[in-house]
Amino acid sequence: MSETLTWIALVGLAGISVLTRSFFMISEKPLPIPDWLRELLKVAPLAALVAVVAPEVFMTQGHVITTWQDARWPAAVAATAYYFWRKGILGTILVGMAVMLPLKLGLGW
Repeated sequence: MSETLTWIALVGLAGISVLTRSFFMISEKPLPIPDWLRELLKVAPLAALVAVVAPEVFMTQGHVITTWQDARWPAAVAATAYYFWRKGILGTILVGMAVMLPLKLGLGW
């Protein structure tokens, strides 16, 4: 691929990105969104987060974790319990890390 074609591709991709990301701001009046779609969009970030985090908790190197001596399991349980108790994201992350790090570094799990 020549340098010219590379630049054409980069400019084209940038233009497509700007157009698709600004699609909702082009119109003068707000676009009508059905209530069911509005409800689905509320949980989309959570669904994306679960899709990223779940494989990290339940799998290692493409295989399901079969032993209980993995620091991710107790950390996930503690973080989940904290979240249902206090409903705070930062505390959830801190509790999960506070459980996982001693198990990984101290016990070698």
